[in-house]
Amino acid sequence: MTWHTLHHAESSARKFGGVPNDYQHVHDWFDSSKEHLGLFVHRAQKHHTVGIYDAERHFGRSLTNSAGRVVPIRWIGEQHVREDCQGRIPSLADWLGRIQPEPWMANGRIDNDPTQIVGDPRAVWVAAVVNHQTILGFEDWLLKVSVEHIQDRQNRAAA
Repeated sequence: MTWHTLHHAESSARKFGGVPNDYQHVHDWFDSSKEHLGLFVHRAQKHHTVGIYDAERHFGRSLTNSAGRVVPIRWIGEQHVREDCQGRIPSLADWLGRIQPEPWMANGRIDNDPTQIVGDPRAVWVAAVVNHQTILGFEDWLLKVSVEHIQDRQNRAAA
């Protein structure tokens, strides 16, 4: 079932009392990422443990519904995420760990800095492995190159 924020708000009213309008703003916030991408993967932005705590920071710890009941925002967020994620509350790591890495994500660069790795850092690492310049794994190699870059900059500044 594809849930609309109104359906989530109706579910909240059944669960916690009051009327759907008491909860609509919280559910609208959780699904606001649909403005950027109308696919279910929009949920990676807020449908996780961190998103639930972000909602609490954004709306406060609780709201008082029209029936006078104080309802924790966290309960509303947990309900929303469970309804959209087959009954579970994923962590942010669950979402981020499923992102397919692309070369442009791996390394930033500063324009006009000749010490920066240009292009795909994985390709530079592979070339270093093939040329017997390193036996390090990619992440260790990238850390080593970064540390060497910082040390070179410090040495030039001290000279």
